[in-house]
Amino acid sequence: MTIFLVDSHCHLDFPDFETERPALVERAKAAGVGLMVTISTYVTKVERLTAITDQFAEVYSSIGTHPHNAAAEPEASVAELVALSRAEKCVAIGEAGLDYHYDKAPRDVQARVFRNHIAAARETQLPLVIHARDADEDMRRILEEESGKGAFPFLLHCFSSGRDLARTGLDLGGTLSFSGILTFKTSQTIRDVAAAAPLDRILVETDAPYLAPPPHRGKRNEPAYVRQTAQVLADVRGVDLTAIAEATSDNFFRLFSKVPDPRRAASAA
Repeated sequence: MTIFLVDSHCHLDFPDFETERPALVERAKAAGVGLMVTISTYVTKVERLTAITDQFAEVYSSIGTHPHNAAAEPEASVAELVALSRAEKCVAIGEAGLDYHYDKAPRDVQARVFRNHIAAARETQLPLVIHARDADEDMRRILEEESGKGAFPFLLHCFSSGRDLARTGLDLGGTLSFSGILTFKTSQTIRDVAAAAPLDRILVETDAPYLAPPPHRGKRNEPAYVRQTAQVLADVRGVDLTAIAEATSDNFFRLFSKVPDPRRAASAA
């Protein structure tokens, strides 16, 4: 069965992949994963992402500061984010957001850095990749406050939050992205959210090297494994893999509008 999937969130610049990126990209393509977005966690390390996107036609990137790193680079300005986002293969802002599980940066600093990223997404109209963990109420409040200042495209990546945050995100025009967490036995609530979300507002991702789905759970994740997550998403929605691959890819190209859709080029050839 020929399918086209997008891994909308992975971290190919991490040391886990240092020695085998070409093989990893080839394995992804063999699994039907036609595109990958390697996500920024430090603005100051953008060169690592640029080197990867220059090497692989199938890989795009974002620009942003992960909430864990907010205290390390709290002064990444809106202007800097906007300027860096103009790079040809930079297609999103983030990941940025709130993480109260580890609290690696002060919460007020996380929030300030997050709001800067929102402003950059509003200005550029590039999608904001949002990290939210154990911070549902503050995340809902900030999204509502900032949406009141003007719309911005966004997705709640690696969705593992409650129904209320899902509802708020969707009501504000956002998208939910599902990772290998969707496949875990303990994740029935996440599967319920995935089953109920509008079909045109869902994406799939790996968050590689983390959160590998079965049969790879406990091992290093990689973009090829997004196929397993897509299969579970198809199962919970009662459709086949081809349908969920088409829908999530359509959703990706609509949200990540800076990325050309290679399916169109192939059909025109």
